[in-house]
Amino acid sequence: MLRVGLTGGIGSGKSAVATRLAERGAVIVDSDRIAREVVAPGTEGLAAIVAAFSERVLAADGTLDRAALGALVFADATARRRLEEITHPRVRARSAELFAAAPADAVVVNDVPLLVEVGLAPTYHLVVVVRTAVAIRVERLVRTRGMSRAEAERRIAAQADDARRRAAADVVLDNEGGLDELHAAVDALWSARLVPYERNVREQMVVPGGPAVSTAPDPTWPQQYARIAARIRHALAPDDLRIDHVGPTAVPGLAGRDVIDVQVTVPSMAEADGPVARRLADAGFPRVPGVQGKRPRWADRDAGTGGDGDGGWAQRLHGSADPGRPVAVHLRVAGSAGWRHALMMRDHLRADPDRRAAYLLVNREAAASAPAGTAADPWFAEEYLRAQEWAARTGWRP
Repeated sequence: MLRVGLTGGIGSGKSAVATRLAERGAVIVDSDRIAREVVAPGTEGLAAIVAAFSERVLAADGTLDRAALGALVFADATARRRLEEITHPRVRARSAELFAAAPADAVVVNDVPLLVEVGLAPTYHLVVVVRTAVAIRVERLVRTRGMSRAEAERRIAAQADDARRRAAADVVLDNEGGLDELHAAVDALWSARLVPYERNVREQMVVPGGPAVSTAPDPTWPQQYARIAARIRHALAPDDLRIDHVGPTAVPGLAGRDVIDVQVTVPSMAEADGPVARRLADAGFPRVPGVQGKRPRWADRDAGTGGDGDGGWAQRLHGSADPGRPVAVHLRVAGSAGWRHALMMRDHLRADPDRRAAYLLVNREAAASAPAGTAADPWFAEEYLRAQEWAARTGWRP
């Protein structure tokens, strides 16, 4: 099963996206609909709201007067938090029931207006944000929901802004054109990413990492890493393992292969082969078969120990099931040679622009002409010693 979080600001067109995904075959778990169900007449949710806000939020027929309640909470942050404390746990519980009831091969889309605000992004395999300019959203709310302009602006201001949503988004769908344009974007997302992603998660398949060639630095790499790390951290909870951004994408301004390298520190390889591996696979990071880790040709045999029989260079490698985002998750034992090397080389290159330039040059030459990638070995051997000297000189610690 693939778990997709769908969100967007009020008036952005999120419901149109959910409707189109349902037409493609997705199972929709609509948090707005569930939010109405859990406060229907006779429910504990409605009783709790009345106890908190009095009977002035009830309509004459005993149902919740949503307009009256909205007028209270959207003008008062404390009142809004009190309402969320009542409704959110009930919505989450009902959503979990619906997820559990979906078929094993389903793409389940959770339509959640406040997904970013309540910190749910790491609980999904993928987060899709529908973005529309505030001015357009205001006009839509005035035209389609009968709000005054001031009320529409108040509702929008009460939610996360575009920058905060974009930081949580794996996919951003712009909805400032016509419905046909939006449908085309949704259809492409469905066929090119969601369907293969679901199959890969179910079959524990890793997507290829792409050619070993450098690309221009992407300023969003750290933000992408942050989303991936949060997803991994959630998957591994309650274990609180160290997670680091390593590799070329962890060094600002450094070109490299467009693969996010993540290092997860494990207490032992036995732990990496057990519960950690299962949790990562369920979260969309399956194990790469056969990769055990070995001492690089250029590494000094005395560079570290890890009790793994290979001079401390053993690792377990996981990849990404998401065809839209190649990832390499390296499981290494704390203090081992490979673990220390990944952190030391990252920090060494971050600290020295001249060494970054040299790295870029040798990377380009190796990608262009090196048989089996061996041409860069002498440079890495020298750079490894240079990084060790830098670490000793500066007092660097992992």
